[in-house]
Amino acid sequence: MNKTVVLGMSGGVDSSVSAIILMKEGYNVIGVTMKLWDSDKTAEEDAKEVCRKLGIEHHVVDFSQEFKRYVIEDFKNKYINAKTPNPCVECNRFLKFGALFDKAMELGADFIATGHYCKIEFSTKYNQYVLEKSDELNKDQSYFLYNIRKEVLPHIIFPLEKFKSKDEIRKIAKDYGLVVADKKDSQEICFIPNDNYIDFLNSSLSKEEKSIAMKQGCILDCNGCKRGKHNGIINYTVGQRKGLGIQNEKPLYVKNISVEKNEIVVGEKEEIYYKTIFASELNWLVDIDFSKTLEVQAKIRYLAKPANAIITFIDGLAKIDFEEAQMAPTPGQSIVFYDGQIVIGGGKIV
Repeated sequence: MNKTVVLGMSGGVDSSVSAIILMKEGYNVIGVTMKLWDSDKTAEEDAKEVCRKLGIEHHVVDFSQEFKRYVIEDFKNKYINAKTPNPCVECNRFLKFGALFDKAMELGADFIATGHYCKIEFSTKYNQYVLEKSDELNKDQSYFLYNIRKEVLPHIIFPLEKFKSKDEIRKIAKDYGLVVADKKDSQEICFIPNDNYIDFLNSSLSKEEKSIAMKQGCILDCNGCKRGKHNGIINYTVGQRKGLGIQNEKPLYVKNISVEKNEIVVGEKEEIYYKTIFASELNWLVDIDFSKTLEVQAKIRYLAKPANAIITFIDGLAKIDFEEAQMAPTPGQSIVFYDGQIVIGGGKIV
């Protein structure tokens, strides 16, 4: 009897071609599109049309309440508290590999699949299934998946793990006559279609929240000298250079944001590098001995290069000491830990 896979279908070319690959490999494929936000009916229609063309089941499941709870509220709360959110990380944990995985098991599926570029392999070193980087490092999305539940790993398939370029994906879609073959990739946060998060926060924060997040305050330099005024802490993020409105011999960057004092501290580039940072909200995809230090390669943002570091565990926090100082580690953003190709875990920068 063929194994059944529930495939998360966003209406894009990656998940659509994933359906073709899974069918060719002999799986019984059920396409599921998650209704998360009101704005994009086109995604549902495209996914439905692809499934019709391929002759597979298609379901739309309404996870909008879960999306609001785990993604939207987190997004708002992070900015209010002077942190920078990463909504894709939350969506992957709680929606794609949370609620959707649970739905897949309800449907009697053996596996869940998505169009992410990464790999699931069995590791003899860890004696378990592990999440690995994609072979095509320019497209690797493992950074965004460190926060999923460890127990889901044996049930995940990433059909695109061996592909090297998007051109290969689009050719398959064209060969099968799929309507999404030339559809552009989304580069924006799905619930902020104009890519303007300030407009979104303006329309979604309460009056009380706005009074805190949009209150004017002082911008200081590292010596405590007043250099200007800011127009609300939600307009700034650690590491930001543009939009400060301050003249200086060298470019200035946001170094720190204080909610309590309603102040922003700026510094020159060399003043925003750190060799030691801390992380909380830790999630581990392999077994870890917390009584020992841990040598890893760590990324403090998606486009950063992995850097050698040593982790020490202190009172539920990870203290990360880098071999080389890292520029502008940003509170709220994810730091992800690797053992070579293997994602071993990660957390949120504090």
